[in-house]
Amino acid sequence: MTLSHQHLRYSNTALATFLFLFIVSVLMSYPLAHHLTLPAQVVSHISSIVLAGLFKLSYVLRCVCQYQLNMEVR
Repeated sequence: MTLSHQHLRYSNTALATFLFLFIVSVLMSYPLAHHLTLPAQVVSHISSIVLAGLFKLSYVLRCVCQYQLNMEVR
């Protein structure tokens, strides 16, 4: 397995992980906010921004790996 294949697998795993964590943070930020303290709400709002950025970064890494492997980049 080449290095690009490994990076592609890692980036796909990161995409799924960051998407799941982003959904959890959005749920904590809005529908479940009345159950949380103010500091927990602040952390959940900040984490949603950070997780969205990490999701985008893992998508870019995925696109680069697909390009290097001559796969269709979507």
